[in-house]
Amino acid sequence: MTDLLDPKTALRHYLQDAREALLWKLEGLGERDLRLPRTPTGTNLLGIVRHVANVEIGYFGSTFGREWPDPGAAVLVDDDDYDTDPQADWWVPAEVSAAEVVKFYRDVWAFSDATIADLPLDARGAVPWWSEERREVSLQRIIVHVISDTTRHAGHADILREEIDGAAGMKVAATNLPEVDWPAYVIRLTRVAEEFPADGPALRK
Repeated sequence: MTDLLDPKTALRHYLQDAREALLWKLEGLGERDLRLPRTPTGTNLLGIVRHVANVEIGYFGSTFGREWPDPGAAVLVDDDDYDTDPQADWWVPAEVSAAEVVKFYRDVWAFSDATIADLPLDARGAVPWWSEERREVSLQRIIVHVISDTTRHAGHADILREEIDGAAGMKVAATNLPEVDWPAYVIRLTRVAEEFPADGPALRK
């Protein structure tokens, strides 16, 4: 019960939950399904993981003056990559396997967790890519920011995975889904939606 009184432990718990939920969405799929773009902007499951991993390195690394120990990692994206491809961290080259991406992400966890363990929540840092007036941050703010970012992308992965093979749920230990006749449920919702015209904004400023 003491963990409930420890803010750092609570934050670390929710961060790890989000990380594992994201990786769960990759399980059981082949390389092709993991890489295929699923939206008009190219969003794909393996690219999401590469993006989240690279972002996490920055927030828990250079923000607090800590260097990533393996600059030669194949999944790592550097500034030069962005110069030639602004979406460099959102997809994975064919020569890099899904297993390499997952291992890289797990290595990032260890790196980030060391920063969290070594520094107090009020430790000061500076996010290099944020505007100067908001660049200075605390470790606590960065942990909350990364939790928010990771859970957002885990939600993206939820939808992509369900569209691939119908697999759905919040996390391995608790899918958070009720026993429902899903086809009938979708039909009912569709009928409600079709009572309205197809064009025109529902919300106006």
